[in-house]
Amino acid sequence: MSNANGPLLAPLDGYNSNRDLHEDAELTHVGRGTPGGEYLRRFWQPVAYTNDVDDLPLKLRILGEDLILFKTAKGDFGLVEQRCAHRGASLEYGVISDHGIRCAYHGFHYAPDGTILETGAGAPLANGGKICLGAYPLHIFHELIFAYMGPPEKKPPFPMLDLFDNPNISVEPGRGRVAYTKCNWMQMHENAMDPIHTYYLHAIVSGTTRGFSDQMGVPPIMQWFQAENGMYYTASRRVGDLVWIRVVDAFMANFGIIPPTDRSAEKENTTQLARVCAWVVPIDDFNLKRMYLLFNDKREPLRPDLYGRASVWERPYEEAQRAPGDNEMMTSQGPITKHNGENLTPTDYGVIALRQLVREGIRAVQEGRDPAGIHRDPDARIRTRAQNTILRVPPAATPEEDEVLLKEIARKVAEGNYLHEFSPV
Repeated sequence: MSNANGPLLAPLDGYNSNRDLHEDAELTHVGRGTPGGEYLRRFWQPVAYTNDVDDLPLKLRILGEDLILFKTAKGDFGLVEQRCAHRGASLEYGVISDHGIRCAYHGFHYAPDGTILETGAGAPLANGGKICLGAYPLHIFHELIFAYMGPPEKKPPFPMLDLFDNPNISVEPGRGRVAYTKCNWMQMHENAMDPIHTYYLHAIVSGTTRGFSDQMGVPPIMQWFQAENGMYYTASRRVGDLVWIRVVDAFMANFGIIPPTDRSAEKENTTQLARVCAWVVPIDDFNLKRMYLLFNDKREPLRPDLYGRASVWERPYEEAQRAPGDNEMMTSQGPITKHNGENLTPTDYGVIALRQLVREGIRAVQEGRDPAGIHRDPDARIRTRAQNTILRVPPAATPEEDEVLLKEIARKVAEGNYLHEFSPV
């Protein structure tokens, strides 16, 4: 086998394996001032759910920054830097007031926007009090709190999906599914554009006991497409005279739309909308958390044992060895996977393309342009394509012709209006 960026290896020749591996820092580093960090800061990022905060401050780390989320006694939320502007004590021990939060050390009093309301027990500030604690704008949507952490003059309107306007869809906070993973955000985000892992890891290796249908074990015919705000893939499966088209969205900068995984091809001319909207939120370069909004089609509700269930990441080691999942695959690559140590194949096209889209977004920010995924029209709606759609289409004369047929059907499904024309699965 070839060794990425190294010599061809002979059998039993581990000594000459490439050891000169390094991080792809442009994509993976998220701190302020880094290319990737400045890119991610141009987008609204979910940080917590409203019920995560009550009468005590919540300490957070997002994009490598230590922050405090709090709710005033009157119900207003604020997200500020962790350290008091006076002498650096942590506001995680702050005292909540009607109008803000007070530092427990000397009583400096801050409004949700970072304004210093009072200096407490201290003397007036030498500069007349004309300073603020670092704070970020917030937007609450279906109990999920989003923060904009970029340059104030570049703040975009909050992005809206077309699914949010669908009368058949209920949108709910996915509090029970929040999961923390000890690896870089890019490893998890690019996993969304890797359909072959759904077939092999989830259906073949780990079986279907964790919410994946048996028909996920049918090798899919895969296609990837660039879209207005990111990209998507289609995975087409033939099951007799039925064709099952599965579409998954990946949006810039770091979220995706995923249809249910427990369905199979049973009923023709049916479709099913997305199940979850999942954000991969970088905590820092080496950790992430996934936050969710859940979608449920009122015409055909998802199974109660799958809808809204918690993501189980911490499991006994032997159990994880016998039935590994996404968490094991992501963390086993290391805290930050070394891209120059990979040996990519045609099935990795989606991973390669998504990385390139992120690089293009980074370039746009560096050149003073809005990256793809940013909309300045507050009434704009981001088109979603994620779905399971099942059609009755007899097989073509030969396997080769059938593959061409399935690809064409998949393109039509992704670009068509089946989500509105067909009944739910």
